[in-house]
Amino acid sequence: MNGLYITARVRRMLQVLLQAYEEITVKEIATTLDVSERTIHRDLKELESVAKENELTLVKRAGVGLKLEGKKDDKESLTNKLKQTAEVDLSSEERQAIILSMLFEADEPIKLYALSSELRVTTATVRNDLDQLEAELKHYNLELIRKRGSGVQIKGKEANKRAAISNLISQYVEPYDFISLIKQNIKKKSGIQTDKISNRLLGLVDADKLQVIEERVEQARHELPNDLADSAYVGLVVHLALAMERLNRGEKIRFDPASWKQLQGTREFSIARNMLLDLESSLQMEIPEDEIGYITMHLLGAKLRADQNYLIEDTSMDIAYKAKALIDHVGEQLNVNLAENAVMLNDLVAHLKPTMYRLEQEMNIKNPLLKEIMDDYRDLFDIVRAGVVEVFPDIDFPDDEIGYLVLHFAAILLHDDTRTDLHALVICSSGIGTAKMLATTLQQRIPEIRYVDNKSMFDLQEMPVDGYDIIVSTIPLEGFAGEYILASPMLTKQEVHRIKKAVRQKKLKVNTKLEKKTARAAVPTQSSGEDFVKKLREVEVYSRVMLQILDHFSIKTIAEQQTTKETLALICAELARNGTLSDSDNVLQKLVKREELSGLGIPGTTLGLYHTRADGVNRPSFTVYHLEHPVIVKGMDDQDMQMQTILLMLAPEVTEQGALEIMSLLSGMIIQGRERIQLFESGEEAAIKQLFIEEFQSLLQEKNLV
Repeated sequence: MNGLYITARVRRMLQVLLQAYEEITVKEIATTLDVSERTIHRDLKELESVAKENELTLVKRAGVGLKLEGKKDDKESLTNKLKQTAEVDLSSEERQAIILSMLFEADEPIKLYALSSELRVTTATVRNDLDQLEAELKHYNLELIRKRGSGVQIKGKEANKRAAISNLISQYVEPYDFISLIKQNIKKKSGIQTDKISNRLLGLVDADKLQVIEERVEQARHELPNDLADSAYVGLVVHLALAMERLNRGEKIRFDPASWKQLQGTREFSIARNMLLDLESSLQMEIPEDEIGYITMHLLGAKLRADQNYLIEDTSMDIAYKAKALIDHVGEQLNVNLAENAVMLNDLVAHLKPTMYRLEQEMNIKNPLLKEIMDDYRDLFDIVRAGVVEVFPDIDFPDDEIGYLVLHFAAILLHDDTRTDLHALVICSSGIGTAKMLATTLQQRIPEIRYVDNKSMFDLQEMPVDGYDIIVSTIPLEGFAGEYILASPMLTKQEVHRIKKAVRQKKLKVNTKLEKKTARAAVPTQSSGEDFVKKLREVEVYSRVMLQILDHFSIKTIAEQQTTKETLALICAELARNGTLSDSDNVLQKLVKREELSGLGIPGTTLGLYHTRADGVNRPSFTVYHLEHPVIVKGMDDQDMQMQTILLMLAPEVTEQGALEIMSLLSGMIIQGRERIQLFESGEEAAIKQLFIEEFQSLLQEKNLV
């Protein structure tokens, strides 16, 4: 056993296990070493390897703990070796992280001797670390340059360097610790325990600027149409801090002009621009406009889906077509009917939209759950990966992104309609797909839990939690006085066992209160009255919008032979005459601009789906136009196709959530199955209207409004 390859922490873990008379839990080891449980889990692989080299076995018993098993002589031999082995502060992974941080900080090449001196290891060890780093850097399209006499240097685009640095920080700095350090002033540390590697990496960002940046990102949370996942919040703060630091060093970034044009009309672009203008003033520095594009990408990629990302918006229908193809592929491979699952389609589109932006801009992200996902869902992972290659042949999806897609499919495939009576709260710092996965797994594996709410660590500070029967968190909730269970997003057997035990105890308490609750049920309370009024308002919105669509739905024939723009102008003029539009020119302009962004034809059909939200639209509208003279248009797959029918969906720029949900339902419905496509191609008005009625009825029943 070479002393250079065993860390001080693993040495202490081994000593604790060797001295233990019985199993000891990860939590107990973490408490003894004053580190997080996640850190202990990360070091178990190295510990297991050292134990195996010394004829010992690390035994892990779910619900019980860890134990080193083997002959007494072998245990004594390892104990003596640990006493004689010189401590080393860092593992090979941590050494490599330090090397990367030094290389990213440096303006000039660094000599091997300087690296080995800093790390207190031999130059041979550094060379070995550099070999491994060379392969890792290729994932970011970065090159490790090694020149004899001058030293080592990283070459590549500034955007790729920033992505690598951001990932480096996210790997070793706990999100909650990072947020706490920002909130409580990073200089003071405020009792937050961070190890050497964390402190080193936090040194890559300017502590003095962090507070200003965090405050501006916090403001953006309230300006965005959707909330930010906690991990996205941290990622954005880190990105901005890195950007400001590297701009001061003269490292500028370039953003693709075509993508810039595509992003320019979004609300996130406007927020990003204002954010950087504020930071220019606060930090007294000049920030290039290219940075706006990258901040916009972060904001788009950081959305939590909260039922506002509907298919009528922006370029979502193009992605919906591909999402539908991916759903069909997975369904066929698993022999499961997923074709009519509107929830899955909407969720997948909401996830894929920012993902496509990220991949186009080579903004690679790391999936911390990838190994667990691949272990637990190997077959599903392979099916989804094959589907992605088939549906997106021109885009390289890394395994980290595919892992997130797998979570979406797993969440639906694991769904169970078991009805019980407990209400759980899940606190999660990762994306909404992971939170949904944990929520579904909770309901699947613990049938007593009927309802699950997902909240962020920030929400926890401001919300009452008394109404929840059980709280499960994927992160330590420092400063939280209530009872909660710390669990991984995938739920291990040991964690399920702990939750089930808590559920059994909670059920006993719930049963004792049941009679009192029943006795009070007959007395209307203020909250039940408020709920009833809220439900009435929902019914009013849904019924009004549904009736508007049904009453004004029509299928018409256009006999003139003309261009698509001329046809759309004719349609807009007619809709203005019947009161649907008050500004036909603005709506026409938005429809034409929308078509310029990407194709609107539905591949494999003669249908074109034209849709927009605009000022000048008075009410939600769905109309169909049959062209006697078909035209050639660009399809959603970027191939030319013949369009014979225009499906036109319009909604006001500012409209109720219920209205958008209904329009989303209709747009998603169009691509759900060959029979429906043929129905729209046939132009049978009565049959299409009846389909709308059935879909509306199903939605109201699902919402428990009829």
